[in-house]
Amino acid sequence: MQKKLFIKTYGCQMNVYDSHRMSDVLAPLGYMPWPSSQDADMVILNTCHIREKAAEKVFSELGRLKAQKELRARQGGRMIIAVAGCVAQAEGAEVLRRAPQVDMVFGPQTYHRLPELVARSLRGSGGVLDTDFPLESKFDHLPEESHRQGPTAFLSVQEGCDKFCTFCVVPYTRGSEYSRPVADVVAEAERLVAGGALELTLLGQNVNAYHGAGADGKVWGLGRLLRRICEIDGLRRLRYTTSHPRDVDDELIAAHAVESKLMPYLHLPVQSGSDRILEAMNRGHSAEDYRRIVERLRNAAPDLALSSDFIVGFPGESAADFAATLRLVTDIGYAQAYSFKYSPRPGTPASLAETQVSEADKSERLASLQMLLGEQQIAFNRASEGREMMVLFDAPGRKPGQIVGRSPHMQSVHVTVPVPAVPRLRGALLPVHIETGHPNSLAGRLELCDAGAILSDNRCPQTLGVPA
Repeated sequence: MQKKLFIKTYGCQMNVYDSHRMSDVLAPLGYMPWPSSQDADMVILNTCHIREKAAEKVFSELGRLKAQKELRARQGGRMIIAVAGCVAQAEGAEVLRRAPQVDMVFGPQTYHRLPELVARSLRGSGGVLDTDFPLESKFDHLPEESHRQGPTAFLSVQEGCDKFCTFCVVPYTRGSEYSRPVADVVAEAERLVAGGALELTLLGQNVNAYHGAGADGKVWGLGRLLRRICEIDGLRRLRYTTSHPRDVDDELIAAHAVESKLMPYLHLPVQSGSDRILEAMNRGHSAEDYRRIVERLRNAAPDLALSSDFIVGFPGESAADFAATLRLVTDIGYAQAYSFKYSPRPGTPASLAETQVSEADKSERLASLQMLLGEQQIAFNRASEGREMMVLFDAPGRKPGQIVGRSPHMQSVHVTVPVPAVPRLRGALLPVHIETGHPNSLAGRLELCDAGAILSDNRCPQTLGVPA
């Protein structure tokens, strides 16, 4: 019998990838994707533990699901509730203690064992917990993809982290660094492209720490892997995230210089512009190291756009330290960035520091930083006005007749076309003339070919990738 599976995904793109793969693992058991928890036979919360109060958000959702589960039981049905991901890994026993309605708790490295966990849950009473770090890689036991991701797809190539930044839980929830063999990555990439993906994003906690085994017996770095994937026929665009400054090497920089499929956009978190704070964070690089890396990247790819992550109010951060962060942001110039107030993560060294910064100082500093970053993002978007750029359309917009895609620099771009053209444009890679740069997006019009041609006979020679 076909059963309904709803997966709610929190956090990073790696969790998005993992959720797709959980669906693949459960498909042979008859579970098919379902759009909501309503009437679902299984609900999985694939959680993230990076941000403050992440666990409390999960428990709040579990309270809502408890009522749905009880209603299903009164109606003679059953709903299996599972908690997966990093909150599960970090607080699995606590989840089962506080939420007895949960049937399964499993970490990011054990979801390949889902069929066994489901069987154990159906046989027994009480929650099933599996948060071990298995000796075998989960990737060796995952089935081939059973669901298309669409014109853009994620592909996990590396997991875990050996950096042990003092604010971060990833080494404890995702484990040590592991890189998939080159042949496995390439095979999955080829399948995704054959299934309709025009753009791939390679994922890893420290993706540029990739060190996979090649068929030639040598260890491949990310730069060499990128160049191999760029050889796949039908692939139009390639991206990767998230990178660590310590792992940007010559081969990776060279790939940006020569590979046209490699998009000119890089997310390179720095966290702080103060050497004193970077050392306290155990980042392993200085602010000047970061500036030199960015300079080399921009020399190789002059149109490269950068984004980054910043933490304000890290324990011991002074006004002078924060001023150094503002100087670095001013020096580098970002197309976009993510910035947050420091929040202690349980079990991390920084959470035990006695020199915590006051909430008032954190809020004031965050507002100042976000104002500067927002000005840079608006300026970057406005600099796109009047340009023609290739946009990969992948979703309908919020307004009738609107379709949204991504520029090479990861900007959200929307155009307006006749309403019937919207579904035909999904998966199209088309030239767009940018008319307006907004704070968070670009607005433009289709260049070279109008939507009428797309609707009628699809014979406009410049329409690249438009489905027939």
